[in-house]
Amino acid sequence: MTLDRTQRFGCVAIVPAGGSGARYGATVPKQYSVIAGRTVIEHSLRALQSCAAIEHIFVNVQHHDTRADLVAAAIPGVTFLRCAGATRAETVQSALAAISKQVKRDAWVLVHDAARPCVLASDVARLIELAGAHSVGGLLATPVADTLKRGTADNEIAETISRKNMWRAQTPQMFRYETLVHALNASPDVTDEAQAIEALGMTPLLVAGSARNIKITLPEDAELAEFYLKQGGK
Repeated sequence: MTLDRTQRFGCVAIVPAGGSGARYGATVPKQYSVIAGRTVIEHSLRALQSCAAIEHIFVNVQHHDTRADLVAAAIPGVTFLRCAGATRAETVQSALAAISKQVKRDAWVLVHDAARPCVLASDVARLIELAGAHSVGGLLATPVADTLKRGTADNEIAETISRKNMWRAQTPQMFRYETLVHALNASPDVTDEAQAIEALGMTPLLVAGSARNIKITLPEDAELAEFYLKQGGK
């Protein structure tokens, strides 16, 4: 898609999709696996497109990714970048740099995993509402319900950890453009954006999401995701 270069967005989504999904064990990267009639990434993008507050979606893939062309044809109105890095953080950083002239300096940026196809549009809308009113921003998450054990190198229990105030982080994660750029430049080895924001001494808001917003990592995750997707829900 060709963007109007005079337009500067105030709320955008970035979907890092440069990974190979080695743990998934399929012949194609997990974001291109088909479940419930569509590729995983198509489900994720359609959920984001359902949120009117998101003005534009940018997907960052590897420069040689030919499968992205098929998704681009199926999901009009999405811009595909081809500057993904070796890690999630690198991929988000390069996407932020690539869109610098298309967004306002204080724009809200939602980063969403390509492999979270079951996210509810209503949860994304609530995140935008609540995190948008917060001084830092925030992320979807769910309270931990299971008993937590810290293990040893020999897979023996070292201790039981209180689950009080423990949350399982999800995506989208939503922060201001310039803050996110600064945070990722300062902490390039983080596993999610909230961790980089925390390293600046800031406190993101936890917004309760749904347990169905799973990340597809292993083959059994796809089976559960297909079940959720066939149930519908917005």
